[in-house]
Amino acid sequence: MPLYGLMAMFDHPDRLLAATRAAYDAGYRQMEAYTPFQIEGLYEALGHRSSLMPRIVLIGGALGALTGYGMQLYSLTADFPLTVAGRAYHSWPSYIPITFELTILFGAFAAFFGMLWINGLPMPYHPVFNAPHFELASRNRFFLCIEARDANFDLERTRRFLLGLHAQEVDNVEA
Repeated sequence: MPLYGLMAMFDHPDRLLAATRAAYDAGYRQMEAYTPFQIEGLYEALGHRSSLMPRIVLIGGALGALTGYGMQLYSLTADFPLTVAGRAYHSWPSYIPITFELTILFGAFAAFFGMLWINGLPMPYHPVFNAPHFELASRNRFFLCIEARDANFDLERTRRFLLGLHAQEVDNVEA
């Protein structure tokens, strides 16, 4: 069976953070950390610098604003022009509430579906689910997985490297 990578288990978040920084400094780039709670600085230690989420939400919100404003502009000026109380056909202050609401709605949908897309969800199966003791990742243990597709990955050298970082144990993760 092909190898997905090596999974190192740590008993403290500081050890995981130090191991992640050391692995990044050693040239490993295809790695992921699994923790029961957020650890400050771990995202950057893994080599992630920026996220697409702010841009996705901004684009969704802008599309919502354009949709809301355009829908009202078309319906009240071209499709069914109606003068109410002597006001102009294009009375933009009355368009603000619906434009605002659709901005929020489209931004929320963009955030939800963008998060699913970026995280590769739904994912009913992932190789790390079969790693020994991985169920502890949601309780009290911290895991660092270096994937076999990494350019610097060598099974024995990477195993020795992870054991040298004070990992409690290092296990193979089958694909």
